[in-house]
Amino acid sequence: MFQFFKRVKTVVGSELNAMLDKAEDPVKMLDQFMRDMEADIREVESAVAKQIANEKLLQKKVEDANSMVSKREEQAMKAIEAGNEDLARRALEDKKVHAEQASSLQESYTRAKEDAAVLRQKLDEMKNEYNQMKLKKDSLKARAESAQTRTKMNRTMSGIGSDESRSGFDRMEEKVLQFEAEAETSEDMRSSNRSLDDEFKQLDNGVDDELAALKKKMGKA
Repeated sequence: MFQFFKRVKTVVGSELNAMLDKAEDPVKMLDQFMRDMEADIREVESAVAKQIANEKLLQKKVEDANSMVSKREEQAMKAIEAGNEDLARRALEDKKVHAEQASSLQESYTRAKEDAAVLRQKLDEMKNEYNQMKLKKDSLKARAESAQTRTKMNRTMSGIGSDESRSGFDRMEEKVLQFEAEAETSEDMRSSNRSLDDEFKQLDNGVDDELAALKKKMGKA
């Protein structure tokens, strides 16, 4: 009788797959689906409110018609007691009209009451489904955000061992080796630049010390 959540049934169907295929943001799309569901619920709530109002209006009309039936019957009885059969007849004729109206209104009221009950049931089903979808949406949203975070981390980490990074490290290693080679070369050049006298002076200093030690040992100091 009443089709609901027509826009949101696709969440678990082909629309979700199509959404992912198009690289749409699942989090934003799920939020949009929930807004659509909320709009459907508000629409049905409005329909239920109108149906309940119609039900109560018909109920009031049935009660008024039945009240007129009772009233006209009492008036007819009073007219008979007063000896006025013509007035009693007119009262009974009007009673018949109101009785027919009450019967017709009662049928309409019964249908309206049944329809209101069906709509209330549908509304309850929609709200239950909405709550279930909300829980599912929260779960899917958390999973989507987690997957996006993992993807971002994996892309970042994959860049650490990339060819570009490795080549950069190789270049820096070559630079360090070059600096070390330059340092060793400068040390060699410094040693080669020492004068011959400096070398002999160093040698003489060593001989003199050894000669003094030997004299001391022989008691010739």
